Amino acid sequence: MTALSTPNADRTTALEAAEAAGRVDEAFLARFDAQFPRLHALFTQLYGDRPDGSEQLAATVAAASASWNARPLDLKVRDGQRTADPEWFQSERMLGGVCYVDRYAGNLAGIRDQIPYFRELGLTYLHLMPLFDAPDGDNDGGYAVSSYRRVNPSLGTMAQLAELAAELRLAGISLVLDFIFNHTSSEHEWAQKAVAGDAEYEDFYLIFPDRQMPDAYEQTTREIFPDDHPGSFVQLADGRWIWSTFYHYQWDLNYANPAVFRAMAGEMLFLANQGVEVLRMDAVAFIWKRLGTACESLPEAHLLLQAFNAVLAMAAPGMIFKSEAIVHPDEVVSYISPDECELSYNPLQMALTWEALATRDGRMLQQALDRRHALPAGTAWVNYVRSHDDIGWTFADEDAAELGIDGYRHRQFLNRFYTGRHEGSFARGVAFQENPATGDARVAGTTASLAGVEAQDAGGEDRVVLAHALALSTGGVPLLYLGDEVAQLNDYSYADDPVRRGDSRWVHRGNRPRDRYAQRDDPSTPAGRVYRRMTKLISVRQSTPEFAGNELIPFHTPHPSVVGYQRPGAASRVLVLANVGDTEVSIDPLTLSGFERAAFDLVHTNDVDLDDGLALPPHGFVWLRVTPV
Repeated sequence: MTALSTPNADRTTALEAAEAAGRVDEAFLARFDAQFPRLHALFTQLYGDRPDGSEQLAATVAAASASWNARPLDLKVRDGQRTADPEWFQSERMLGGVCYVDRYAGNLAGIRDQIPYFRELGLTYLHLMPLFDAPDGDNDGGYAVSSYRRVNPSLGTMAQLAELAAELRLAGISLVLDFIFNHTSSEHEWAQKAVAGDAEYEDFYLIFPDRQMPDAYEQTTREIFPDDHPGSFVQLADGRWIWSTFYHYQWDLNYANPAVFRAMAGEMLFLANQGVEVLRMDAVAFIWKRLGTACESLPEAHLLLQAFNAVLAMAAPGMIFKSEAIVHPDEVVSYISPDECELSYNPLQMALTWEALATRDGRMLQQALDRRHALPAGTAWVNYVRSHDDIGWTFADEDAAELGIDGYRHRQFLNRFYTGRHEGSFARGVAFQENPATGDARVAGTTASLAGVEAQDAGGEDRVVLAHALALSTGGVPLLYLGDEVAQLNDYSYADDPVRRGDSRWVHRGNRPRDRYAQRDDPSTPAGRVYRRMTKLISVRQSTPEFAGNELIPFHTPHPSVVGYQRPGAASRVLVLANVGDTEVSIDPLTLSGFERAAFDLVHTNDVDLDDGLALPPHGFVWLRVTPV
């Protein structure tokens, strides 16, 4: 084994390893020359003191070269298209959908059968929730991965997944999968070898003989799933302790070992060659550990993502990363760059959309759009109303304080409101990971149930549409949880399932609501009304060039219930005004005097005279094409 040396020496070693693994063509060599200096610098920062640093760097490059040689021709063609148009995901035509394969369609063949519907809806991006082999029974919804190269047999095979990816590409839809790279399941081959005492794989995890080091680490780490186990470690059958940030059967990988990086880069490239175009990088904040810290969002986490990005640029340049970081808003943004993750979930906008609907006050959401929406060039938000996960109130306390809001008390209010415990609440959510001692909790529920449709509140359908109108118009990639477009309600049957009843998030992971999809053309039903309005918005977005990209210009009104912003275009702008309140609001002509009087309502397709002012009904909004004076 050899430690990292000079860039030139290690380049020679890496290139020799690549040539030993197979032919090195001109295309790969050009990308190798472009990316190797960056990858070497990152390895030096991460693994400069490791005796096997140079060896693992060379092995990583060899794996990248072999992966490129094995990459199907149609994916190499797609690589060329993506590198020629690196901001393809910025298009106004982008629309994401997300679902569980089994819950939505039974298996991969069922998803294939849904492609005509996906095209009807306008999807260009389909995120299939974790579908890899995982333990039977409790497996955190598939986030405990037993193999990154096997599909769960109940869903299909890896060959079927590659065929599905190809069919989706032909339909103009990019396949998105989760890359659960912070941890594996306890049943993964690596984990089993570690437990059996294989020294090579023991170093793939963080395993300690007694409580000395776990106790030292837990002085500064936080409990993520206290209902499952205390602290950050669980005990093995032989008495040793292994790092387990999340559930007890999810064991954290030890990225301080460069062999782990090399191995996971290989898994990533395998998925790229199945036709995956976007990898959702799960739990990015947790991937590096250091004693005396919270072991979250450490600098090395960013270096690891950048190193994975460099490997991808060598062997699968058409694929991009999406970060999943449910942390302080300042930390969320830190993971977003063309050298790290080009896409990122926007948990702040999601949470504050619900906050605004509960309080009938848009000031916190407006503040976030004003201050925290901007991103580096070449990147974009993924804006969503809800996901497979819970809603955590991730706003910054200091931002709330500027508006006279106590963050802790406000979170408690929001939890009470969205679980229906606040008098007059329209919401029918369920608490997740509630801690009676501290009052901490998160909220689970479908959009329709949280917005008031389940409670038959008069404003429920309007809230569903308004929340999606914000996600569709703020920039980046809007992401729809499939089923929300037909106002899917909570499924409380999870409480009768011995495997799922301990995880209340299954309340919003119900099976595809066939009855509601059958009603989607029936305007006498909630499903039909919501579907008609949602598909209208999608169609308008996809024909509005101003909605391309991520740029947003704030627009303020005197009304706290109104959220406003402009989306700039070449010669005009789209002015979005949204009323989160329960009463009509009148926008006076003076507030609108910065625009020519003639405007056009894109949603209702009618001319608007701004000299007459503008009336926004309760939970109403407008997308106005305007011309600045």
